Amino acid sequence: MSAAPAPAPDPDVLVTSRPLDEYCALFDLTRAGLAALPGPLLDCPGGAAGLAAEARELGCRVIAADPAYALPLPAVEAQALAARKSMAVAMAARPHLYPEAGRHRPERYLRSWDRARRLFTADSAAHPQRYVAAALPRLPFADGTFALTLSGYLLFAYPELFCPERQLAALIELVRVTAPDGEVRVQPLHDGYGRRCGHLDRLRYALGGHRISSEVRSVRREGGRTRRVLVLRTADRRRRESRRAPNR
Repeated sequence: MSAAPAPAPDPDVLVTSRPLDEYCALFDLTRAGLAALPGPLLDCPGGAAGLAAEARELGCRVIAADPAYALPLPAVEAQALAARKSMAVAMAARPHLYPEAGRHRPERYLRSWDRARRLFTADSAAHPQRYVAAALPRLPFADGTFALTLSGYLLFAYPELFCPERQLAALIELVRVTAPDGEVRVQPLHDGYGRRCGHLDRLRYALGGHRISSEVRSVRREGGRTRRVLVLRTADRRRRESRRAPNR
């Protein structure tokens, strides 16, 4: 059987270069929690992030999936540099959407991206097997492969590319490749202009029909603001946890 062709990257999706510390803040993670994961972590889309390289130092194995990886590495780097420029423009135009940049000043914040991009470049050249060219809503991984799956700045950030039906298919696929005792975390739940997804409740209802439980977790950030993260698990896991819980 011939291999499926590599997915073509969408030029409208930014290839971002977020460092490990930003992942922790965005997804309500800790370094200790990553070190304790019982299996690999999936970052989808991975972009030009430093996560795989940095998390490996903690003993956590990360597989990054992104259609951009179908391109030669210099082309991915070029897209990441273009994304940095776009982010600088966006932060100047809509600073209220980027409180992390406001705390550290935009240029200082983006220098953390520069470091993450350099880590990505070195790690993807040295360990290309950790960077898989793949695109939602279909991923080339077996059921239950990952202990934790992260998906940032894609499904709700680009509603023009992911209609409700495609969002649902992508969320189901993320759960499929995640272990029954693991979970999927997705953020942000708004687009690039800060407009919240208006059909999130309907999506969650539809997920329930596929035996997927969901919650919207509020993560407190510096300055008292909160970030909303969609957390998905198989419904069977929730039942197992309720059976194990002590009687009150």
